[in-house]
Amino acid sequence: MSKYKIPTIKNMIEAGVHFGHQVKRWNPRMEKYIYTVNKGVHIIDLEQTEELLGKACEFLFNEASKGNTIVFVGTKRQSKEIIEKEAKRCGAMYVTERWVGGTITNLETIRKNIDKLLDFLKGREEGTYAKRTKKERLLIDREIEKLEKAYGGIVNMKKEPNVLFVIDPKREKTAIREANRAGIPVISLIDTNANPEGVSYPIPGNDDAIKSAGLIVKAIADSIEEGYKEYGKKKDKKEEEKKDSEQIIIGSEKEKIIEKEIKSVEKVIEEKAEKKVTVKDGKEEKVEEKPSKKDTKKAKIKK
Repeated sequence: MSKYKIPTIKNMIEAGVHFGHQVKRWNPRMEKYIYTVNKGVHIIDLEQTEELLGKACEFLFNEASKGNTIVFVGTKRQSKEIIEKEAKRCGAMYVTERWVGGTITNLETIRKNIDKLLDFLKGREEGTYAKRTKKERLLIDREIEKLEKAYGGIVNMKKEPNVLFVIDPKREKTAIREANRAGIPVISLIDTNANPEGVSYPIPGNDDAIKSAGLIVKAIADSIEEGYKEYGKKKDKKEEEKKDSEQIIIGSEKEKIIEKEIKSVEKVIEEKAEKKVTVKDGKEEKVEEKPSKKDTKKAKIKK
């Protein structure tokens, strides 16, 4: 049994996930995900949505359990807040303003801008700019605001992300194009007016309504959160095993040292026994053998 829950079809109906766009605005490539038409509006097949959401969540759980980087992308006005909130909750990164071209394909340049932002923030925190003029401080604050909008959610992205989760691929086509070029899997909540090509795990559903997007994003975030917890457990276990291994090595080394010292002491004792050495006042003295009475008599006779 999975540790995260997939919304039921009833949950999806209540959130309005099944409402697509008007027939005249549809994309023919979404035809297989459409159940019917009601009053000129396409109705999405929620059985497929439930199944595909389950597959997407399973994939994301597995990615997170490996410690891989996941980025949420949602720049639509109605989805910005939920994207940021859920990404922060589950430990993912996020982009809620304009996707900056090259975020994936030209990461080196993007990192320079991120480092610039971090330097500005550090300077402001440490009071480095306190001696600057009011105009200079104002310009710095504006630059920080601009950089935070663009990169605030990805400041810790040191390398290409492993997965992208996108709301509305029609709007976020630049991000998807870059991900496709880099071979990065894309999961997306996709409405009836968008093209599912380039999306590895499409989740057909209403991407305009806040309740609909919120329900799907929460399910996605739940699976990622559980995956990262699993990764944390694995990491802790490895560290414990490493400590145990180090302790065994240390114990083994100590035994070797003690054994060596014992042998050294035994050798010294043997040598002293052979030389008939005694210790007096902390100094070694050689004991001279006294001649026996028999030897003394022999010596006198010879004389």
